[in-house]
Amino acid sequence: MAFRLFAVVLALLGLATPALAAGKAVDLALVLAVDTSGSVDGDEYALQMKGIAAAFRSADVIAAALSGPHHQIAVNLMTWGDPDEQKYDTGWRIIASQEDAKAFADLANTDLPRQGGGTGIGIGMAYALTLLRSSGLETSRQVIDISGDGHESWELREPHFKLPQAQVLREAAGVTVNGLAILTDEPNLVRYYHDNVIGGPGSFVMSVADYGEYAEGIHRKLIREIQPPLSMLP
Repeated sequence: MAFRLFAVVLALLGLATPALAAGKAVDLALVLAVDTSGSVDGDEYALQMKGIAAAFRSADVIAAALSGPHHQIAVNLMTWGDPDEQKYDTGWRIIASQEDAKAFADLANTDLPRQGGGTGIGIGMAYALTLLRSSGLETSRQVIDISGDGHESWELREPHFKLPQAQVLREAAGVTVNGLAILTDEPNLVRYYHDNVIGGPGSFVMSVADYGEYAEGIHRKLIREIQPPLSMLP
């Protein structure tokens, strides 16, 4: 069932961006999946991108990225929104030095196209899974970091790819999904993310009250998910 679903996703989405880092052994392959649906205005979108850029310029995030046995991670930043709209990503980037991290920060601080429309978390997660599946990276840790301000808005509509289907794919692939819930519009979003979005080994949800707190929230979250487990440390 899971493999048939993956074939459907690949047919729907086409091939993900080829990895510049294919064949690399990394401590973590991380997809940063940023909400750009219709509930996110231009200023809120910019706060997300600037927050990610600031995090990758910070000494503690850089130290976490270099602290595993391979002393490097791979990161890909993508935007998601309406299920009917094209998804966009930066391609995979290796973070193996301070210079790499700052180059990725510069990339994050440029505008990827925005989708708008509905909140298609399920198909966004499915696209992130295709990025991991097609990366060519060698790693024992694959993580999708989903940040957003609303619940899946396509749950009762057909024929869109939905969260339960994406969760089947996530579980089959052994991928961890973590969430950053932005509580601007939905104060109970943490519970929704906990019950429907996150999953996999060590998965967790964090929250921020609004987009003004996004930079601090994504910083804390990246430290937690990038830091290798104690079992991986020398």
